[in-house]
Amino acid sequence: MGHGIIYRLLGIKRRFNLMRGNMATYMAKPKDIQRAWYLVDAKDKILGRLASKVAAVLIGKGKVIYSPHYDAGDEVIVINASKIKVTGTKLGSKTYKRYSAYPGGLKEEVLAIKLKNHPDYVIRHAVKGMLPKSKLGAKLLKKLKVYADENHPHKAQSPKPLAV
Repeated sequence: MGHGIIYRLLGIKRRFNLMRGNMATYMAKPKDIQRAWYLVDAKDKILGRLASKVAAVLIGKGKVIYSPHYDAGDEVIVINASKIKVTGTKLGSKTYKRYSAYPGGLKEEVLAIKLKNHPDYVIRHAVKGMLPKSKLGAKLLKKLKVYADENHPHKAQSPKPLAV
């Protein structure tokens, strides 16, 4: 039974067509976007919680002009990546895998070793997993700058601190 028959049986008048012309969805335009720079100190922060907040800022979820198909987010600088914390036994059990496409070419590294050698990769990898899997996600990831210590070359942008 279709909806039209049910409406006629119940005596309900359909008014849906009257509302269609009054509503409009806002679409962000390049001229409307104002980018800000944020500074995040990763010292003693939990990896997943930090990554989810950073991903939301990169996407622009907190802005009024958010559009899922358009880059309306801000730039984020993460410092002290080598001092990040993880919960549970992830330091010894979480592994990062890469494959060279040759037989026997699977390489695995534990999180503790990866943090020691490439602390920026750990945060970048976590944030990348929370971004869209498309060209837009790749574009958003370019706005993330991660540094192992407190020194960064973006002082001229005067980044605002971001509470995580």
